[in-house]
Amino acid sequence: VRDRPRHYRVVVAYRSESVAQRAIEVALALVERLATGEAFALEPVLIELRSLAARAAIGPSTRAIVDAAEQRGIPITRLTESANLFQLGWGALQQRVQATITSQTNHVAVSIASDKELTKKLLAEAGLRVPRGQTVSSIEAAHQAMRRIGTPVVVKPLIGNHGKGVSTSVTNDALLVAGFERAQKFGRQILIEETIQGDDYRVLVIGKNLVAASHRVPPEVTGDGTSSVRALVEAVNRDPNRGDGHENILTKIRLDPAAAEELQRHGLDFDAVPAAGRTVRLRGNANLSTGGTAEDVTGRVHPDTACACVRAARKIGLDVAGIDIVCTDIAVPLEAQRGAIIEVNAAPGIRMHEHPSHGERHFVGRAIVDSLFPNDGDGRIPVVAVTGTNGKTTTTLAIAHVMQRLGRVTGVTTTEGIFIDGNPVVRGDCTGYWSARTVLTSPETEFAVLETARGGILKRGLAFDRCDVGVVLNIASDHLGQDGVHTVEDLARVKGLIVEAARTAVVLNADDAHCVAMARRARRGVEVVYFTLDASQPVFARHLARGSRGIHLQGGMLMWAERGHDVPLVAAARLPFTLRGKARHNIANAMAVFGALMALKVPRERILAGLLSFSSNESQNPLRLNVYRTAGVTLVVDYAHNAAAYAAVIETGRGLTRGRLIGVVAAPGDRQASDLAAIGRICGAGFDRLVVYEQDQKRGEVAGTTAAAIAEGAREARRMSAGPEAIVAEDRAEAVAIVLDVRAATRAALAIAAPGDMVIVGCASHLSDLRQALGEQAELSSIDVTAMDTPVDEPEAGPAPSRSEIATAA
Repeated sequence: VRDRPRHYRVVVAYRSESVAQRAIEVALALVERLATGEAFALEPVLIELRSLAARAAIGPSTRAIVDAAEQRGIPITRLTESANLFQLGWGALQQRVQATITSQTNHVAVSIASDKELTKKLLAEAGLRVPRGQTVSSIEAAHQAMRRIGTPVVVKPLIGNHGKGVSTSVTNDALLVAGFERAQKFGRQILIEETIQGDDYRVLVIGKNLVAASHRVPPEVTGDGTSSVRALVEAVNRDPNRGDGHENILTKIRLDPAAAEELQRHGLDFDAVPAAGRTVRLRGNANLSTGGTAEDVTGRVHPDTACACVRAARKIGLDVAGIDIVCTDIAVPLEAQRGAIIEVNAAPGIRMHEHPSHGERHFVGRAIVDSLFPNDGDGRIPVVAVTGTNGKTTTTLAIAHVMQRLGRVTGVTTTEGIFIDGNPVVRGDCTGYWSARTVLTSPETEFAVLETARGGILKRGLAFDRCDVGVVLNIASDHLGQDGVHTVEDLARVKGLIVEAARTAVVLNADDAHCVAMARRARRGVEVVYFTLDASQPVFARHLARGSRGIHLQGGMLMWAERGHDVPLVAAARLPFTLRGKARHNIANAMAVFGALMALKVPRERILAGLLSFSSNESQNPLRLNVYRTAGVTLVVDYAHNAAAYAAVIETGRGLTRGRLIGVVAAPGDRQASDLAAIGRICGAGFDRLVVYEQDQKRGEVAGTTAAAIAEGAREARRMSAGPEAIVAEDRAEAVAIVLDVRAATRAALAIAAPGDMVIVGCASHLSDLRQALGEQAELSSIDVTAMDTPVDEPEAGPAPSRSEIATAA
């Protein structure tokens, strides 16, 4: 870390945050023990970390879908580490998956598929062949059902999955009792079902298509004449493709009561030694979750059987269904061989198709994604990311205002909070990762405008892999000395990530050298749109000479430059949030709005219509040049909190008043001394009178420290601009005063203000402070700046200079 020897900043990449956090704790503890020479038991901690990693791991079915989505360029968000629940896509175009349950999966259909008896009734009603069976809840009823159906029977819980509690080839009372007790561990009601002779097949249906089929083989080992069953199973389980549960391609074979019962049928136990070449089955069912294997047979499925499977899935109502079939040969119609559909499964596992033990792999994860996002859709809503040092919130809200006027449900993150369709969702500073994620995971959002601040980028990075348009308004000294950012160049490097993330266009301030330098970071094919307050600015002139597009100010008119022509957009003074054209920084912000939306092919007349109804008032743009009137004094409340922002509001204030300009100023307490002094110098030179206050949250500073640093900078500026005699008189008049409480500071400023003066309250964080400062008796009214008595020139679009004239001027 710069200026802190032997301090290091560690950046960790991870899939699971809980694992990374614990690993960092362990690493720190390990280093501390090594430093003091103490012993450290590493193995128990590694076991803990492996367990954490296993719990957070993505199952193979979910992984296949997520990987397929990633290959399609669909954004992926894991909604929680505690479950394999993922969002694919953003906002109103999102789909969700959990294993193979999707947003399109019908809840009623899942309920039907979980009820095996109801499933069979519906399939039989559809004319599909199913085994005879009966649901029972007592062992006596089970005996009666077995006698009626005839042995062998299958005993299984009425509601279940993954072959849990299933017993096959039940031929006598003892096996029935054992199977009944095993099934009752998973549910009170038990299904006694006819045994269909043949092999076990799983057919996967997605939508209206059969996409894969597998011949499933129960877990088995082959004797070598010397090894016990137990040893043979241990050898098979050493296969790296086998894991516990669903974590790997195959599952380890379990030596449990079900395996013991199956062995007993053949006169064996775990310690028996099968003859060389003898195949020994350890399960009656062939589920992969109990250690079975699978061979791909997709190409062999008879068309009649394929049609039956699709009809079965549609009858139950599942978008993704696993159809279990028992028959002698999958290449022969079921009716011709007395085969049957045994079950229809919701959330079927797909690893047997993605990673068959034998045969061709089928990318069924891709097929599921294709069903969720047809016609090559990528699930992306338009995203505009806005960054810079000043003007982010105003620009973000203005873009959002235009899109809402166009009828798009817009999700917005700003310093003031998160808004969905204009409604507040969260209040507070919401310009980081989690706030953007809230907007992108909101199913209402059709268009996202994300104010993206330095702090959020440094803490967690971006919440999006890419945006359509990246807007960088300006780069100025602010937050330096924090999080490893020590220079303005460092700050530009961080904010420039927005440029790298853009895929359609980047909108950059041609008047800011740091923004201009960012153009090199834009990806090939991404349009660069510059904006400038000076059309003769060399960078802008060269940009246009190359045939690129941009926006500039000419005679008070915003002009869109394209292919050698300038198209008038609007007189800056007509835009309410420019305060009759006096707020030049908001003219620049308006240009950025036009640039971003025109890059997205929004018609300029639609953009203009939206901006003409966007104002700097507390309802549309709180704490950004909000103008009030009380007792003949004009009050302006603004969020300005750095030197560049104060310079901008001072310039605006001078343009709006013929009276004195009185400042009520502060800055966050975590700023560097040099930044505080710069704020003081700007304010000392720009305001006629100055009252310095301190924010309520001192951020660790001693009360008064920040205010004193600003005041000293202000006094220094005034000494430099006035002679010694003037300074002595000014000190007597307390031209620079310190009043730490913002409410008291505001009252002090109003006390010295006369009708016609303007008081600007900077670094404002709560409008309630202003009302509390005035008290209940004071009249405070929000005013329309267009009605203020200030001279304004309404420019007309005159003849535009030619490209050659601009190039010559440059």
